[in-house]
Amino acid sequence: MGSWTPWLCAAAAVLLAQATPHAQAQTYPDHPITLVIPFAPGGSTSIVGRVIADKMSETLGEKVVVDNRPGAGGTVGTRAVAKSAPDGYTIGLGYTGTLGIGPTLYTRAGYDPRRDFAPIGLIGNAPNSLVVHPSFPAKTLGELIAYAKANPGKVNFGSAGAGTASHITGEYFGHAAGITLVHIPYKGTGPALVDLIGGHIPMAFAPIPATHANVSGGQLRALAVTSPSRTSLLPEVPTVAESGLPGFDASLYYGLVAPAGTPRPIIERLNKELRTALASDEVRKRLAQDGTEPTPGSPEDYAVFIDKDESKWSAIVRSSGAKEE
Repeated sequence: MGSWTPWLCAAAAVLLAQATPHAQAQTYPDHPITLVIPFAPGGSTSIVGRVIADKMSETLGEKVVVDNRPGAGGTVGTRAVAKSAPDGYTIGLGYTGTLGIGPTLYTRAGYDPRRDFAPIGLIGNAPNSLVVHPSFPAKTLGELIAYAKANPGKVNFGSAGAGTASHITGEYFGHAAGITLVHIPYKGTGPALVDLIGGHIPMAFAPIPATHANVSGGQLRALAVTSPSRTSLLPEVPTVAESGLPGFDASLYYGLVAPAGTPRPIIERLNKELRTALASDEVRKRLAQDGTEPTPGSPEDYAVFIDKDESKWSAIVRSSGAKEE
């Protein structure tokens, strides 16, 4: 009898290990969940993340606590999520800048967007706006492209910093339009727009919530938005695609991810509650105020999207020669 004891103990341990994920899923969640937002409070990513966290807290029955962990273009917080226990209690806000741009731009990003995460689902997308100072001679995107071609290397554009989505969007635009633009990096969207409004730079790419009031007030002129379709915040402003560059899409996408290995039943529960949140009139209204269009879907939809988005942006980063700050 004694000789069987080690085998029985080992078998019991295996069965317990196999049963644990299922048991966890059945009782999940039984304590608060941490949502890591890999940027400082106050920006569009924080706004989107907090809107979703608040609503999912109601339907999950446990608080979803926001944890802002900025640094290195969002790669610090994103890496922390990848290294967390795959138990559903640490999830992250996925973003174009962190899953599409960061892994190529930052040599020490420390994660692979395809292997190190279990996608939960897309939240939505928000376009950038291409805005110019009112004194700039171009009144349309076509005129801007013609002006830049006539003045190669003499048109500057501002961004929120080297390697940010607004910087890489500018590089993407220049390549697509066949023009040479000079990048002027700032330490955030705010400082870039201050210099733009002051006439120190002629143009910039920036999130619509940051430019909307100044466009409405006449301090800036919006030539285009970078999404495939127009935005309700600036319905009169055409897209880059309809202004002469078909297929151009530099939308900023948000989603939720968990560490790789998170049990499938937990992923499915989180996806269900995310989709419920995105169907809420309250959430849709709050996201619309930030210029975000909800795009709910399955975990598989988001996995396909991450693969496609990283392939697209990594190629743009390499061709632009952008370097981490």
